[in-house]
Amino acid sequence: MQRITRQDVERTADLARLSLTEAEIVALTRDLDRILEHADQLKDLDTESTVPTAHAIVLPTPQRADEPVPGMDVESALANAPLREGSAFVVPKVIEGEES
Repeated sequence: MQRITRQDVERTADLARLSLTEAEIVALTRDLDRILEHADQLKDLDTESTVPTAHAIVLPTPQRADEPVPGMDVESALANAPLREGSAFVVPKVIEGEES
């Protein structure tokens, strides 16, 4: 059963502003569908006795002190923004049905 369609790949490429050739669309549709098939096979594994965060070796969790630090100033954060409005980035709407 195919989970990823050509339309899914074309829509995602459009949102990511990617220009794909016909061959790339076909290959990505096939490859992404195979990845999901493989992930679906993992559902059949018996993981009942496996601890959710188990590792083959003990891995210490590095921690640092949780101390507040000053944030980046607005001018530095927006210095390379192609478009800005006040203290915000200006980006095009990409959600269907919400065009101006």
